[in-house]
Amino acid sequence: MPRSVVIYSGGLDSTTLLYHLRAEGHEVKALSVNYGQRHMVREMAAAEAICTRLNVERRIADLTALGEFFGGNALTNEGVTLPEGAYAPETIGQTTVLNRNMVMLSVGIAWAAGLKFDAVAFGAHGGVHTNYPDCKPPFAEAMDRAALVCDFEPIRVLAPFVNWVKADIVRRGAELGVPFDLTWSCYARGEQHCGRCGTCIDRRTAFLQADVPDPTNYEADLAPAES
Repeated sequence: MPRSVVIYSGGLDSTTLLYHLRAEGHEVKALSVNYGQRHMVREMAAAEAICTRLNVERRIADLTALGEFFGGNALTNEGVTLPEGAYAPETIGQTTVLNRNMVMLSVGIAWAAGLKFDAVAFGAHGGVHTNYPDCKPPFAEAMDRAALVCDFEPIRVLAPFVNWVKADIVRRGAELGVPFDLTWSCYARGEQHCGRCGTCIDRRTAFLQADVPDPTNYEADLAPAES
């Protein structure tokens, strides 16, 4: 049986990844990361609820001390305004946490090595609205190569959704019975999804494109992004 650590935020993508790997026969453990994100409380509550439902062991890495190194972004710096509207080249940098996925994967690889697990997995995916450098195939491939030689035993970095668009992930999650209503995507920290930030619009668009009912309550009802 393959054994994998899943970088796990409690969001739509990483939750579908958790269900996907379990369906593929993996033993999984979940690693959540507190890097000072403004939506941390909602993310952590979602991750805890879903891991409790699945009886999956979950650990939390506290990386808040690294906040000053992540750049002036809206997720970790309250002085930066959270952009509203669909992801766009002119605003994507405002929600880019510099090198975040490499840092999280490094912690996950260390835990996997200690557990004698085979792999670390993360929910990176493609699409015209998601342009983060550390979510693209070249990054995933480079991390996989590095993980193979970073310890005494080779460890893989898995990114099974990296060539999918978010609608594909929604379809897969629906097939697996993912409790989408428990997942949290929003970059804001309200009681429900704001419906105005890029990730909320991306989420809503994905459900529409996948033709899957969206159980999410949004404060605002902005138009979905163009496909």
